[in-house]
Amino acid sequence: MEVEISIPTRFSLNQNFPNHFNPVTSIQYAIANKQFVTLKVYDILGKEITTLVNENKEAGNYSVDFNAAELPSGVYIYQLSTADFTQIKKMILTK
Repeated sequence: MEVEISIPTRFSLNQNFPNHFNPVTSIQYAIANKQFVTLKVYDILGKEITTLVNENKEAGNYSVDFNAAELPSGVYIYQLSTADFTQIKKMILTK
């Protein structure tokens, strides 16, 4: 059996799923080449809540879960950053 492995050709940050969420959501992203990656979550005022990823990653597709059980309902921002790429998206925690 042959398995085809797809390596992304560009960086991307997908919308979290589910969105609206309570209390766990999944964030998927793609890295086109080996990079140091950070994925951080902020509240709507820009205060950093947590760092989900802070390490070197090989090219590939990734998924990380965010558990907001201890946080209040509201809009949160997540940001993916590498040396070549930064993207921001919003997510909504509804309790």
